[in-house]
Amino acid sequence: MSYKIQKTEEEWKAQLGLEKYKILRQKGTEFPHTGEYNLHFEKGNYCCAACGEVLFESDSKFDAHCGWPSFDQSIPGKVEYIKDASHGMIRTEILCASCGSHLGHVFDDGPTETGIRYCVNSLSIDFKE
Repeated sequence: MSYKIQKTEEEWKAQLGLEKYKILRQKGTEFPHTGEYNLHFEKGNYCCAACGEVLFESDSKFDAHCGWPSFDQSIPGKVEYIKDASHGMIRTEILCASCGSHLGHVFDDGPTETGIRYCVNSLSIDFKE
């Protein structure tokens, strides 16, 4: 896939540092209940930690009690969806549509009216008031 923001993996690694690089570029997952934004509910926007693209608005964030930041919708056109058959499961991976960085996964078990739960790694997003 060709993305608006293109960098080599070495450039990403230098920019992000090893911890964020593992999540965003190598499709890692942080441990549950450890992320900075898991129980963060201030008003603002959540942006891709790799490229700064706004992905989620704070009004769509909720506590899913799963250990990761959860949203019931993304900003239209900002998230890409990819079938993920890793780890013996079928899931839908979510990526930043601008740079292709891994954000987490989306599930159809959300408790809000959308029925959707975007399960996002805190290290894959930054918060802007």
